[in-house]
Amino acid sequence: MEHETYVLPLQIVGKGDVLKLKRELVALDEYVEQLKMRQADTAIEPHNLPKTSSSLNELSSANHLKWHIDKDRTAGIDFLNRLIEHAPLVHISFASEPTNAFMRKIDKWFRDNIDPYVLINVGLEPSIAAGFTLQTDNKYHDFSLREHFLNRKVLLMKSIKGNDHTPETT
Repeated sequence: MEHETYVLPLQIVGKGDVLKLKRELVALDEYVEQLKMRQADTAIEPHNLPKTSSSLNELSSANHLKWHIDKDRTAGIDFLNRLIEHAPLVHISFASEPTNAFMRKIDKWFRDNIDPYVLINVGLEPSIAAGFTLQTDNKYHDFSLREHFLNRKVLLMKSIKGNDHTPETT
Protein backbone atom coordinates (compact mmCIF):
# COMPACT_ATOMS: atom_id res chain seq x y z
CA MET A 1 0.00 0.00 0.00
CA GLU A 2 1.36 3.41 -0.82
CA HIS A 3 2.23 5.11 2.43
CA GLU A 4 -0.06 7.93 3.39
CA THR A 5 0.36 10.44 6.13
CA TYR A 6 -2.40 8.71 8.07
CA VAL A 7 -1.80 6.83 11.29
CA LEU A 8 -3.48 3.49 11.87
CA PRO A 9 -4.19 3.23 15.63
CA LEU A 10 -3.10 0.01 17.34
CA GLN A 11 -6.63 -0.80 18.46
CA ILE A 12 -7.49 -1.34 14.77
CA VAL A 13 -5.87 -4.72 14.25
CA GLY A 14 -7.53 -6.71 11.47
CA LYS A 15 -9.43 -6.32 8.26
CA GLY A 16 -12.67 -6.93 10.18
CA ASP A 17 -11.93 -3.88 12.32
CA VAL A 18 -11.37 -1.76 9.20
CA LEU A 19 -14.59 -3.01 7.58
CA LYS A 20 -16.53 -2.20 10.76
CA LEU A 21 -15.03 1.30 10.90
CA LYS A 22 -15.88 1.90 7.25
CA ARG A 23 -19.52 0.87 7.84
CA GLU A 24 -19.69 3.19 10.83
CA LEU A 25 -18.12 6.14 8.99
CA VAL A 26 -20.32 5.64 5.91
CA ALA A 27 -23.39 5.56 8.19
CA LEU A 28 -22.18 8.76 9.87
CA ASP A 29 -21.67 10.37 6.47
CA GLU A 30 -25.21 9.42 5.43
CA TYR A 31 -26.54 10.79 8.73
CA VAL A 32 -24.79 14.13 8.13
CA GLU A 33 -26.09 14.32 4.55
CA GLN A 34 -29.66 13.71 5.75
CA LEU A 35 -29.20 16.26 8.52
CA LYS A 36 -28.03 18.82 5.95
CA MET A 37 -31.13 18.19 3.82
CA ARG A 38 -33.47 18.63 6.78
CA GLN A 39 -31.66 21.64 8.23
CA ALA A 40 -30.18 23.32 5.16
CA ASP A 41 -29.57 26.59 6.95
CA THR A 42 -27.84 25.07 10.03
CA ALA A 43 -24.10 24.38 10.15
CA ILE A 44 -23.14 20.86 11.18
CA GLU A 45 -21.34 20.94 14.51
CA PRO A 46 -19.69 18.08 16.42
CA HIS A 47 -22.49 18.10 19.02
CA ASN A 48 -25.01 17.38 16.20
CA LEU A 49 -23.37 14.01 15.51
CA PRO A 50 -24.33 10.72 17.11
CA LYS A 51 -21.90 9.02 19.49
CA THR A 52 -19.17 7.09 17.66
CA SER A 53 -17.12 4.06 18.67
CA SER A 54 -13.82 4.38 20.51
CA SER A 55 -12.02 3.02 17.41
CA LEU A 56 -13.52 5.70 15.17
CA ASN A 57 -12.72 8.33 17.79
CA GLU A 58 -9.13 7.07 17.95
CA LEU A 59 -8.81 7.17 14.13
CA SER A 60 -10.12 10.74 14.17
CA SER A 61 -7.81 11.82 16.97
CA ALA A 62 -4.68 10.15 15.57
CA ASN A 63 -5.19 11.80 12.17
CA HIS A 64 -6.65 15.15 13.28
CA LEU A 65 -9.90 14.47 11.41
CA LYS A 66 -13.17 16.07 12.41
CA TRP A 67 -16.16 13.95 11.38
CA HIS A 68 -18.52 16.94 11.13
CA ILE A 69 -16.39 18.26 8.21
CA ASP A 70 -17.30 16.75 4.83
CA LYS A 71 -13.75 16.52 3.43
CA ASP A 72 -12.50 14.80 6.62
CA ARG A 73 -15.24 12.14 6.45
CA THR A 74 -14.46 11.59 2.76
CA ALA A 75 -10.73 11.37 3.50
CA GLY A 76 -11.41 8.87 6.29
CA ILE A 77 -13.57 6.69 4.05
CA ASP A 78 -10.96 6.83 1.27
CA PHE A 79 -8.21 5.84 3.71
CA LEU A 80 -10.25 2.89 4.99
CA ASN A 81 -11.01 1.80 1.40
CA ARG A 82 -7.28 1.85 0.57
CA LEU A 83 -6.56 -0.23 3.67
CA ILE A 84 -9.20 -2.78 2.66
CA GLU A 85 -7.79 -3.03 -0.86
CA HIS A 86 -4.03 -2.74 -0.34
CA ALA A 87 -2.91 -3.24 3.26
CA PRO A 88 -0.55 -6.18 3.80
CA LEU A 89 -2.31 -9.03 5.60
CA VAL A 90 -0.82 -11.43 8.13
CA HIS A 91 -2.74 -14.37 9.55
CA ILE A 92 -1.58 -15.66 12.93
CA SER A 93 -3.08 -18.74 14.57
CA PHE A 94 -2.71 -19.55 18.26
CA ALA A 95 -3.80 -22.51 20.37
CA SER A 96 -5.99 -20.25 22.50
CA GLU A 97 -7.39 -16.73 22.31
CA PRO A 98 -4.63 -14.13 22.80
CA THR A 99 -5.29 -11.18 25.10
CA ASN A 100 -5.86 -7.70 23.68
CA ALA A 101 -2.68 -6.46 25.36
CA PHE A 102 -0.64 -9.24 23.74
CA MET A 103 -2.15 -8.55 20.31
CA ARG A 104 -1.36 -4.84 20.64
CA LYS A 105 2.30 -5.75 21.24
CA ILE A 106 2.30 -8.03 18.19
CA ASP A 107 0.53 -5.37 16.12
CA LYS A 108 2.98 -2.67 17.24
CA TRP A 109 5.96 -4.85 16.31
CA PHE A 110 4.58 -5.53 12.82
CA ARG A 111 3.75 -1.86 12.24
CA ASP A 112 7.15 -0.68 13.50
CA ASN A 113 9.20 -3.31 11.67
CA ILE A 114 7.22 -4.46 8.62
CA ASP A 115 4.64 -1.92 7.45
CA PRO A 116 2.70 0.82 9.29
CA TYR A 117 -0.55 -0.39 7.70
CA VAL A 118 -0.25 -4.15 8.22
CA LEU A 119 -3.50 -5.84 9.27
CA ILE A 120 -3.48 -9.00 11.38
CA ASN A 121 -6.16 -11.66 11.34
CA VAL A 122 -6.10 -13.95 14.36
CA GLY A 123 -7.23 -17.55 14.23
CA LEU A 124 -7.51 -20.37 16.73
CA GLU A 125 -6.01 -23.79 16.08
CA PRO A 126 -5.99 -25.94 19.22
CA SER A 127 -3.74 -28.59 17.59
CA ILE A 128 -0.84 -26.11 17.78
CA ALA A 129 -0.53 -26.89 21.52
CA ALA A 130 1.94 -24.03 22.07
CA GLY A 131 3.51 -21.42 19.83
CA PHE A 132 1.83 -20.10 16.69
CA THR A 133 1.61 -20.26 12.91
CA LEU A 134 2.08 -17.22 10.72
CA GLN A 135 0.92 -16.83 7.14
CA THR A 136 1.28 -14.02 4.62
CA ASP A 137 0.26 -13.95 0.97
CA ASN A 138 3.28 -16.00 -0.06
CA LYS A 139 4.84 -17.50 3.09
CA TYR A 140 3.81 -19.95 5.80
CA HIS A 141 5.78 -20.39 9.02
CA ASP A 142 4.95 -22.92 11.71
CA PHE A 143 6.44 -22.07 15.10
CA SER A 144 4.26 -24.51 17.02
CA LEU A 145 5.28 -27.14 19.55
CA ARG A 146 3.58 -29.71 17.31
CA GLU A 147 5.84 -28.78 14.39
CA HIS A 148 8.90 -28.76 16.66
CA PHE A 149 8.17 -32.35 17.73
CA LEU A 150 7.36 -33.48 14.17
CA ASN A 151 10.69 -32.10 12.92
CA ARG A 152 12.52 -33.98 15.66
CA LYS A 153 10.50 -37.21 15.58
CA VAL A 154 13.45 -39.42 14.62
CA LEU A 155 15.63 -37.92 17.35
CA LEU A 156 12.81 -38.30 19.86
CA MET A 157 12.26 -41.95 18.92
CA LYS A 158 16.02 -42.71 19.19
CA SER A 159 16.08 -41.05 22.58
CA ILE A 160 13.10 -43.05 23.79
CA LYS A 161 14.58 -46.33 22.50
CA GLY A 162 17.99 -45.48 23.94
CA ASN A 163 16.49 -44.93 27.37
CA ASP A 164 14.35 -48.07 27.27
CA HIS A 165 15.51 -49.53 30.53
CA THR A 166 13.61 -52.33 32.09
CA PRO A 167 13.81 -52.30 35.84
CA GLU A 168 15.74 -55.18 37.34
CA THR A 169 13.73 -57.43 39.58
CA THR A 170 15.30 -58.74 42.73
